[in-house]
Amino acid sequence: MTETEFIEQLKNQTSAAYGKLLDDFQQKVFGTCLSFVPNKQDAEDIAQEVFVEVFNSINKFKGQSKLSTWIYRIATNKCLEFIRKGKAKKRFAFLQSLSGNDYNLDKASYFTEINHPGLVMEQKETSETLFLAINKLPEAQRIVFTLNKIDDKSYKEISEITKKSIGSIESLLFRAKKNLQIILKEFYKNHN
Repeated sequence: MTETEFIEQLKNQTSAAYGKLLDDFQQKVFGTCLSFVPNKQDAEDIAQEVFVEVFNSINKFKGQSKLSTWIYRIATNKCLEFIRKGKAKKRFAFLQSLSGNDYNLDKASYFTEINHPGLVMEQKETSETLFLAINKLPEAQRIVFTLNKIDDKSYKEISEITKKSIGSIESLLFRAKKNLQIILKEFYKNHN
C-alpha cells in the first residue's frame, strides 16, 4: 500500500488504517514524547493525544510533507504544549511537597523512564542530569537538540518537522551544545 492510499484510508477512518497507524508509529511517537518528557505515564498520555489529533486532523493533512514528518510535528507540539502548561512542574511541586526534598525528588520520582532507546548511558544519574539540563535550554534549542541527539533525527528531518532551515538547525544545535556545557558545568560545581 502506498502512503497516498494509506492516507486515503485514514481519511475514510477505517479501523484497519488506524490499526496500521498505531503499529507503524506508536513506539516511535512514544520515544519522541519520552525524549521531551522523561516520565513514562506523561509520555504515554501525550502519545495518546498525538494519535487522537492525527485521527481527528487527517483531513487537514495536505501531503506537503511525509506523513511521518507531520506526525512528529504534532508529537513535538503536544510535548511542548505539555511542558508550557507546566503540567510536569505541577507534578514536581506536588511530589516535592510530599518529600520536602527538591533535588532528589526530581530525580527519583519524575524520571521514571531514563532507559530511553536513544540514550545509551552507563549511569542512570547521568541521564537524569542531562534531561534536567536539556529542559533548561531555550525552547528552540531544546527541540533541535532533543530531536537530533536523543531521537536521532537528521538535520533534514528536523528541518521538515520544525519548518526551519538546515542552517538554522545547525546554529541552534551549536548554541544548545554551548549552553548545555555551561548548565552542566554549573550543575556539577553546585552538586559536588
